[in-house]
Amino acid sequence: MSSFDVLTTEKATPREWASLGILTLAVMLLSIDGTVLALAVPSISEDLQPTSTQILWIGDIYSFALAGLLITMGNMADRVGRKRLLLIGAACFGAASVLAAFAPTAEVLIAARALLGVAGSTLMPSTLSLVRATFRDARQRTTAIAVWAAGASGGAAAGPLIGGALLEHFWWGSVFLINVPVIVLILTGGVFLLQESRGESRNPIDLLSAVLSIAAIVPVVYAVKHLAGEGLDGTVPAFTALGVVAAVLFVRRQRRLQTPLIDLELFRVPAFSGAILANALGVFAFIGLLFFFSQYLQLVRGLSPLEAGIHQLPATVASVAVVAVVGLLSRRLGKGRAIGGALLLAGAGMASLASTEGLSAYFGIALSLVALGLGEGIAMTLATDAVVAAVPRERAGPASAISETAYELGTALGIAILGSLQTAFYRSRLNLDDVPKDEAAAVRESLASATEALPSGSTALLHAQEAFTAGMQVTTVLAAVLLAAGGILALRVIPSEREKS
Repeated sequence: MSSFDVLTTEKATPREWASLGILTLAVMLLSIDGTVLALAVPSISEDLQPTSTQILWIGDIYSFALAGLLITMGNMADRVGRKRLLLIGAACFGAASVLAAFAPTAEVLIAARALLGVAGSTLMPSTLSLVRATFRDARQRTTAIAVWAAGASGGAAAGPLIGGALLEHFWWGSVFLINVPVIVLILTGGVFLLQESRGESRNPIDLLSAVLSIAAIVPVVYAVKHLAGEGLDGTVPAFTALGVVAAVLFVRRQRRLQTPLIDLELFRVPAFSGAILANALGVFAFIGLLFFFSQYLQLVRGLSPLEAGIHQLPATVASVAVVAVVGLLSRRLGKGRAIGGALLLAGAGMASLASTEGLSAYFGIALSLVALGLGEGIAMTLATDAVVAAVPRERAGPASAISETAYELGTALGIAILGSLQTAFYRSRLNLDDVPKDEAAAVRESLASATEALPSGSTALLHAQEAFTAGMQVTTVLAAVLLAAGGILALRVIPSEREKS
C-alpha cells in the first residue's frame, strides 16, 4: 500500500458509485472508438479508396492526438475542474463523431479522427483522476479502478463486436454515429452525478512544455510509419531526430519549472514507473494485434463484420471478468507479482494465437483470446491502481495523465509499428511475377485492395491471403515477446507487498 493511502472508513456513497458508471461509460466510449474501426477498414477502403498509408493514419491518428495532448489536458483539468473539462470534451467528442460519420473523403475522415483524439484527450485524465478523488478507501478504490479498467479494456476488445453488429446493417459511418446517444447519456448523468474536483496548483500551464510534449511524440511515430510505407530515406532519421531532441528539451525544461507538466520525481517511485512501462508494453501488443486480427478474420477467413466481432468476443468477456478476481489477486500476490503473472499469461495467449491462426478450427483461437483478454485485463487494472496509489490525491490529474499517455502512446505505436511490420511482412512474402501490373499494384498495396481487385478464389488472392496470415503470425510472435518482457519487468520492478486484511 502506498504511503499516500491511509486506513479510512470514508466509504463511497450510492451517488458516488453511480458516478462511477458515468466515468466508466466515458472511458469505454473512448476505448471502443480506438478499435471499432478495425472491422470497418474493408468498407472504408471500398467507399473512400484510401491508400495503405491513409488506412494506417485513419486507424491511429486518433490515438496520436490523444497521446500528444493528455499531459496538457491532465494539468488543465486540475486547474479548470475535472468535471467541467470532461463535460466540455464530451460535447466536442459528439460533434467530431458526426463529422467522421459523414466524411466524404479519406482526408476528411483523418481530420475528423484527429478532432476526436483532441476531444478525447480532455476525457481520459479527467475520468481516472475523478475516480481517485471520489474513492478514498483503498479497497474501494481498487474495485472502482477495476470497473473503470474493465470499461477501458473491455471497450477496446468490444469495439470489433460493436462495429461488426453495426456494419451488418448500416454503412461504415454508423460506427461513429453511435457515439452521439452515448455522449448524451454522459452529459446528462455527468451534470447531476459527478462532483467537481481540482488540484492545488493555480499556475498557468507552460505552453512551451505543451508544444514540446507533442513534438516529442508525433515525429517519431511519423518516422516509423514512413519507414514501413515508403522505405528508408532522409525523412526517417530527420523526424526521429526531431522527436528525440524535443523529448530531451521537454525533460530539461520540466526540471527547471516550478510547476512542471510532468513531475519527473514520480518516476523515482518503482511502483509508478514500473506500472507505466508494463502497461504501455501490454497495450502496445494487445491493441496492435486487434487492429490487424479483425482484418484477418474478414479478409482471410471470409467472415462478415458481425461474425468477426463475435469471434473476438472471448477476449472481451475475459477482460471484463477480471473485476471478480482482481482484488483477491492483489491481496494474495501483491501488485508486482499479479501484474507480472498476468502479462506472462497474456504473452502465452498471444504465442498460442500465433500457432492457431493458420489452422482451420476456431477452438484454439478462442482459448488463446481468453488467456490474452484475462491477462491484459488484470494487468491493466492493477497497473493503473499502482499508478494512482503512488501519488497524493491532489496530484491525481498529472499522474492520471501520465498513465493515460502511456496507454494511448502504446495504442498508437502498437497500431503504427505492429501494423507497419504486418504490412512489411505481408509484402515480403508476395510473389507477383504472374500477376498483371495493375492487379499486382493493388495486391501490394494491402490485402483489402487485393480482395477488391482479384476474383474470389483466384490463385493470386489465395496467395495474398497466405502471405497476410504468415506475416501476421510473425508479428504476433513479436507481440508475445513484448508481453513477456513487460511481465518480467513488472516482477522485477513493481513492489509486491500484500495488502493487510
